Parts: sequence; C-alpha cells; structure tokens
Amino acid sequence: MMTSIRPRRSVLFMPASNARALEKAKELKADAIIFDLEDSVAPDAKQDARTAACEAVSGGGYGNRELVIRVNALETEWGEDDISAAATSGADALLVPKIYHPDDVKKIINIMGHAGAPDDMALWLMMETPAAILRADAIASAHENVEC
Repeated sequence: MMTSIRPRRSVLFMPASNARALEKAKELKADAIIFDLEDSVAPDAKQDARTAACEAVSGGGYGNRELVIRVNALETEWGEDDISAAATSGADALLVPKIYHPDDVKKIINIMGHAGAPDDMALWLMMETPAAILRADAIASAHENVEC
C-alpha cells in the first residue's frame, strides 16, 4: 500500500486551555497543530481543556493543517478520559506521552476502539525514558496506526 507523505516542517504546540491561542492558531502557518492537554495545562483546568480541544478540532477552521491532540499519560487520572474524548473529536492523530512498553500501545488502541475512534486514526508516541528507547522497535511496531 502506498502511503502519502505529509510534510511536517513546523508543528505548533498550544495549551488547549487557552481559548485565544486556539482561535489564533487558525491564522498561523504551521503544518500541524498540537492541542496540548498535558504539560501546558494546570490540573484544575484539565477537563475544560479536554472539552475545548475536542470542540476546536470538531469545529474546524484550521484549513488543511494536521490536527493532533496530546493527551495526558495513561497512568494519570485524566489519561483514559482524554483518549476516549479525543478519539472521536475528528483529530488526525493522538499524541500520547510517556510510552514505556508495547503493551501501552495496545491499551491505547483498546481505549480508542471502545470510544469509537476511526480505524485509521494515527498515533504519535513519546518515548521519554532510556528503557523505552531500548524498546523503540517493539513500540513502533506494536500497531499499524503508530505513525510518529
């Protein structure tokens, strides 16, 4: 199967808790926009940011930019709910931080499936420990939707 290559020269991270930034991103010249629910969002704003990110993506207005939602890590209290919500938002991909093992990918795919995610929704994974890097090949090949 021939896969088209999409250039990602510039990728803009923005806190999904900042409504002004979400609106401004519609005008910026980035190839991809990552709506961040993780590090840039305070704990007491996580649920509102999740709603804002999903509404921004589903509402459109970002042109043909690639839209990605970075969720909170699986082991956090927000991770599973973030994945479930983002899975049906219309985002092009989910970016999941703190991936340690191929089994993490299987858990994410399972959550996405139960939430009703499209079968071809891309996964971008962040490996943030030396042990994860040593398992990079197994993590990258854990599912066909792993794209980055």
